[in-house]
Amino acid sequence: MLFYESMPLLHEKRKKEKTMSDITRILHVLGGTGLGGAESRIMDLYRQMDRNEIQFDFLVHSEALNHVHSEAVRKPQFYDEEIEKMGGHIYVLPKFKVYNYFAYRKAVKAFFAKHHEFRVVQGHMTSTASIYLPLAKKAGIPVTVAHSRNAGVEKGLKGMATKFLRKNLYKKADYCFACSKLAGEDVFGKDWVEKGNVKIIHNAIDAGKFTYNADKRAAIRQKLQIEDKFVLGHVGRFNAQKNHPYLMEVFAAICQKREDAVLFLLGDGPDREKIEQKCEELGIRDKVFFTGNQKEPEAYYQAFDVFLLPSFYEGLPGVLVEAQAAGLRCFVSDTITKEAQATELVTYLSIEQPAKKWAEEILSQASYERKDRYQELSASGFDVKSQAEGYRKFYLNGDCSGL
Repeated sequence: MLFYESMPLLHEKRKKEKTMSDITRILHVLGGTGLGGAESRIMDLYRQMDRNEIQFDFLVHSEALNHVHSEAVRKPQFYDEEIEKMGGHIYVLPKFKVYNYFAYRKAVKAFFAKHHEFRVVQGHMTSTASIYLPLAKKAGIPVTVAHSRNAGVEKGLKGMATKFLRKNLYKKADYCFACSKLAGEDVFGKDWVEKGNVKIIHNAIDAGKFTYNADKRAAIRQKLQIEDKFVLGHVGRFNAQKNHPYLMEVFAAICQKREDAVLFLLGDGPDREKIEQKCEELGIRDKVFFTGNQKEPEAYYQAFDVFLLPSFYEGLPGVLVEAQAAGLRCFVSDTITKEAQATELVTYLSIEQPAKKWAEEILSQASYERKDRYQELSASGFDVKSQAEGYRKFYLNGDCSGL
C-alpha cells in the first residue's frame, strides 16, 4: 500500500465519527499543511464551519514514506494539531516526481478505493489534479473541484511539467474555482474564464483579527523595542516567487535615506539562508529581523508602518488582504492582480525598475492616516465570515450562488 494515514486517531474517536452519518465531509488536496497561503485561507474557512454539519479532511503529499511498514514518518506541520483538534483527518500520498507517475496514480486509486466518505474533493494542488480528480470521480465521489490558487509556475523543468499536467484540467473537474481572474486564466485558460466557466472566489481572511488597533500597535512595538523606528514588513515563504533579493535592495536604498528603518520578514523557506547572506553583502543585516513562521502574525501587522510584496507572481495574496485589513500602506509588484486591491492603500510598482525607485515612492508615502478598514474589507467580499455561508451552501447542495 503506497499511502498511509499520517496521524491515526484513537479508535473510540473514529468509531464515534462513523456513526455521525449526517456530517458532510470535504476533502482538501494540498501539498502539505504548513503555513502557506492556500493552507491559511482553508484554515480560516474551516474555523467558520459548523463541524456538526460540515467537516474538513486533508490529503497531502510527502517524500517521507515507509513502504515496508506503511507507517507515518512524515514530520508534523504547522496546522496538524489544530486540524486534529477540530476533528479533521490528515492522509498522505507520495510526493509526485513525474517519474513515479504510475506509482502515484496507483496510490491515489488505492486511497479512494478505501475512502468513500467525501461528498466533495477540492483540489488546491492543481499540478496533479488531472490525476487525482478523475480517479476520485470514478471511485464515486459526487463532486470534484479544481481550485487555482496561483497565477504562475516555477521556471525550468518543474514549471514545464506543471503546465503539461494542467493541460485540459478544466475538462476533468465538475467545478473550476480560482482565487482571481489571473489565477483562473493561468490554470484553466483565458477562454474558459471568459465563457464564465470558472468561479472566481477571492481569498477571504478573518478580517476582524487584523483590524487596526492603536493600543495593540503600541504594545507590540514596545515589546519589540521599535517604538522609534520606521518599520517595514513582509510576510511570505522564502522562495524564488517572492523575489526577496529585490526586496533587500529596496530596503537597502531606504536605509540610505532613513537611519531609523528596520525590516521584519515573517516566514520561512529554502532560500532563507541566501537572503541572510544577501543582507550581509548589502550591509543591512543588523536592520533585518527574520522572525520565522508566526502563529499570530496579526500582531506584527499592527507594528509595521508599511507592507512590501514585490513578488514575481501571485494568485490573490492573502497577506496583502491582511495588510490592508491592518490599515497598512502597501507597495506591491504590478504583476499582482488588481483584484487584491480592496482599499486605496495599495500602490503597484514595476519590479523591472531600479530598487531605488521603489524606495523613493515608499518614502514619499511614509506618512498617512492609519485607521480601521474592516467595513471596506467586508464590503469587498474579503471577510471569511460572510464567505463561509456561501461555501456551506455549495458543500451541502452544490449551490454556487453565494460564492
